[in-house]
Amino acid sequence: MHSHSIEQWTHDHAFLGDKHEENERRTWLVVVLTLVMMAGEIVAGSLFGSMALLADGWHMGTHAAALGIAAFAYRFARRHLGNAHFTFGTGKFGDLAAFSSAIILGLIAVEIAYESVLRLFTPVPIDYREAIAVAALGLCVNLASAWLLRDSHDHHHGHGHDHAHDDHDEHDHDDHDHDHHDHHHHHDHHHDNNLRAAYIHVMADAATSVLAIGALVVAMSSGWAWADPAVGLVGSAVIASWAFGLIKSSGAVLLDVRADEKLERVIRARLEAGDDRVTDLHLWQVGPGHFAVLLSVVSDTPKQPSVYKRRLAGLKGLSHVTVEVETCPH
Repeated sequence: MHSHSIEQWTHDHAFLGDKHEENERRTWLVVVLTLVMMAGEIVAGSLFGSMALLADGWHMGTHAAALGIAAFAYRFARRHLGNAHFTFGTGKFGDLAAFSSAIILGLIAVEIAYESVLRLFTPVPIDYREAIAVAALGLCVNLASAWLLRDSHDHHHGHGHDHAHDDHDEHDHDDHDHDHHDHHHHHDHHHDNNLRAAYIHVMADAATSVLAIGALVVAMSSGWAWADPAVGLVGSAVIASWAFGLIKSSGAVLLDVRADEKLERVIRARLEAGDDRVTDLHLWQVGPGHFAVLLSVVSDTPKQPSVYKRRLAGLKGLSHVTVEVETCPH
């Protein structure tokens, strides 16, 4: 077989979300915005002797580091898109970054809880007006960042190909048209966990600022010094729950947990016609909105792999299909 005729059977493994580059630009903008805010607070805190500004500045640095992980993940995935060392492409790199960011978010929650407990038992004097001003400034930056990352739950379209083989290792490749929607898909699996991680970081900081402003106002007007650390404990619990949810969703992708049970049922329903039976089916996520499936079909009257592949045409996001066909001996 000549090399030019082989080209129609080969394919890449580009399993990035359809808004990958746009999300990358947005994340870098938020990183720059956070770094500017961080530098401004540290400089101002040093010049005016404000511990509140200094503390918040270094706290912003922690978020900047986590957001930087998300931005570099986008860049790495894009630059190594055609690297053959990554068997199923670089689509999962964002989930790896999201998992790392979630751990950082969890550590931040622990830090806030620890500081809050210390202040409950050993209260420290607070310059309420200054602290409220700092929290309000931080809230504005966080809201601007959240607006830039507002499409954290967008859906991604599949850019796929298929790969099938039978008992004799006969290969049959065919591109599917993914423009038709199949609404059996569960939308949670179309999220970009990397962008979601960045979004949760800025929302966690925004939530902390809102709670802090409320607690400081109450403490200033009523004299209840314990209100600030008490609300800090509530904020740490909220952030910890967000971190756990992000660890669960990104970890599931990294460990190839069953991607979409509804989609599995649709695949089985489409393939099991007549005496055809699916005896083995593995479905996993290889990128935002991209799924790979490896399955085995047993039949009294087996057909070519391309026949079974055509039955799966139109399933949105099914980007890599491998079919093994076997004859039932009885």
